[in-house]
Amino acid sequence: MVDDLDDAPILVDIRELAADMNIPLKSVTRRRFDADALTSSHQGVLAKAKALQERSLTDLLTAAAPFLLVLDGITDPQNLGAILRIAECAGVNGVVLPRHRAAHVTATVTKTAAGAVEHLPMALVGGIPSAITELNEAGVLTVGLDADAPTSLYEVDLGGRRPVALVLGAEGSGLGRLVRQRVEVLASLPLRGELNSLNVAMAGAAACFEVVRRRS
Repeated sequence: MVDDLDDAPILVDIRELAADMNIPLKSVTRRRFDADALTSSHQGVLAKAKALQERSLTDLLTAAAPFLLVLDGITDPQNLGAILRIAECAGVNGVVLPRHRAAHVTATVTKTAAGAVEHLPMALVGGIPSAITELNEAGVLTVGLDADAPTSLYEVDLGGRRPVALVLGAEGSGLGRLVRQRVEVLASLPLRGELNSLNVAMAGAAACFEVVRRRS
């Protein structure tokens, strides 16, 4: 905690909660805090927690009829954070991320996700195409979201108890070629306005809650 913060009510609450949970608090100079926070957009309070537990793709399949989210090269930290927050709110059982050439959990991602990273199991894989193949072989319905797909997501059979993995592509370029070839279904969101695309986080939100609606 920065030692020159105004004594706002929220800080009183933080001190009381920390005392109740036997969590030590330390006040430091703003320069020291900025160095530890690794971001310039902090709010003067920093919590240090254990490292997130990395899961395997097999771990994510242990839930009953899992709903997974596979991210094919999302590079913007704020997009990733927003998608993780959406996924947690939609009850996604796990998120699959590529180990290379993609955003991972950072301070910016964590802040944008608003706590979702603490509740979402995440698996890092060597390649998304091979992960898609593994999911297909495990009986998971893999659905790639693609703006140009002729099939609407609303037409895909998402009901029942079959596991589902929704695959989102990178900003701008969308799904990679091999991913497009390996997903079981390519589906689009029907757009009725003059614009022809959605931000990946917005598209992910619409698609995730369509899966939720159909599986309910």
